[in-house]
Amino acid sequence: MTKKARPAPQSAGATNFRWFIVAMLAAIILINYIDRSAISYAIGPMSKELNLSDAQQGMILGAFGIGYAVTTLLGGILVDRFGARIVLAVSVVAWALATAFVGIASSFILILVARAALGLAEGPMFPGQTGAIANWLSGRERGRALGYSLVAVPISLAIGAPIVSYLTAITGWREMFLLLGAVSLLWMPLWWVLFRNQPKDSNRVNEAEIAIIADQKTHSRDPESSVVERGPTSWARLLTNGTLLANYWAFFVFGYFLFFFMSWLPGYLEQTFKLSITSVGWFSVAPWLAAAVALVALSNLSDTLLRHTGKLRIARSYLIAATQALAALVILPVAFTDNLTLALILITIAVASSMGANAAFYAVNIDVARDRSATALGIMDFGFAISGFLAPALTGWIVGQSGGFAEAFMLMSALAASSVIVTLIFHRPDKA
Repeated sequence: MTKKARPAPQSAGATNFRWFIVAMLAAIILINYIDRSAISYAIGPMSKELNLSDAQQGMILGAFGIGYAVTTLLGGILVDRFGARIVLAVSVVAWALATAFVGIASSFILILVARAALGLAEGPMFPGQTGAIANWLSGRERGRALGYSLVAVPISLAIGAPIVSYLTAITGWREMFLLLGAVSLLWMPLWWVLFRNQPKDSNRVNEAEIAIIADQKTHSRDPESSVVERGPTSWARLLTNGTLLANYWAFFVFGYFLFFFMSWLPGYLEQTFKLSITSVGWFSVAPWLAAAVALVALSNLSDTLLRHTGKLRIARSYLIAATQALAALVILPVAFTDNLTLALILITIAVASSMGANAAFYAVNIDVARDRSATALGIMDFGFAISGFLAPALTGWIVGQSGGFAEAFMLMSALAASSVIVTLIFHRPDKA
């Protein structure tokens, strides 16, 4: 006899404070990415003032990834041990100070140190987000929740591009960094007062909402839920499970795309098409807005596929493979065109497709290793941090050696194709 799916718990009378938590996470992610990407719009005037070479610019753009690699892994461990509340509070204060320090740095070395310090400070951000959502959102809602918070990444890059480029043009790059550092501090008191690591510890959550979350955590094998019941997750599992390893690699490739465009899209547009810094800011909006739409749409699609099929392979793996395949196909022609309109169309599709499955990457860590989801995210984000160094630094070297971006685009296409192959072969989150 076929077992009937357990119905979703009733939401009548339930509070919805969990969605306010998602909104707070989206707000700090938005601030986070404006702070980390601002260097891309300041690197031009900064280079003129400090006489920086292409290679030095690449090192500055990539230094963030060095610091980030250290604390994103450590941040995951700390979040699983102490909770997201204290870890994110400390992280935000530290990165506000590091952002401001960029504004007072007076040499290549000091800016390099400041950027590495910013990476160190921001490392725990996404393990903290993952840990918070793992505790506050159910399997039925997790894809949407991750999508709604992660959409702050492309939105921040879309609105941050004209804002930061305009501020840099009218105030100077130093004043711009000091202002961003001050703004970052405004979020932390709200987080400290309103957030608790567990919903049951918050006086803003009633029993009906707790029941919604708790029911879908514990009854995780019904066809409308995404979380697989498993025993305690070991370090060996985190480092050897085929699905997690494939997820780590595909996310590394996603990170390479993200950091390339976040760091070098302004420089590519300036150098290839001779655009001004303010024009670059506006031309950078379309790719990130398209990515925001794709991320929300595909996050909802992932949850919809899971509800209808009960298969994580379909809802997560195929979504990741399809978006990476599209990114690989459309980014290659950019290497061979000198038409601004065509380049922007292809780049917009590449950015949107590479970012569209972002929530699925995060969800897989919770699906496969819920009890160590922040640590799993920390490992995944460690590879992401390496891409955060390699993409800007390697691109700077390529541009310096070749005088153009063609080889950089071809490398990105090859990386995306490799992630498709790895995902299709090894990414099987339904298997225990």
